[in-house]
Amino acid sequence: MTVTSGESFTNEPSTQTRNETDSRTGWATRILVPSMWGTLAIGVMWLAVIFVAASDAQFSSTDASGGSTTIPAAIFVAFFAFLGSASVAKRVYGSKK
Repeated sequence: MTVTSGESFTNEPSTQTRNETDSRTGWATRILVPSMWGTLAIGVMWLAVIFVAASDAQFSSTDASGGSTTIPAAIFVAFFAFLGSASVAKRVYGSKK
């Protein structure tokens, strides 16, 4: 760099402040990504389905005439995990308008 007469050149650090998003480095930038949290939420929902299915939990119903019905609880948990997964996926991975 050539300095002509009347100009000054200093080698001092800039006094401009960095934007807050520019100052994040390393793991902080990765932990603030919404798609990571969406993936984690969906994974935990389906992990809950696996645990309920493995525990062999059941809903039992008995009517007045003595008949009984038994339904695995994992069916209900899987239904709500599906609804939750669809909701999270639409919110996190949906189009940004």
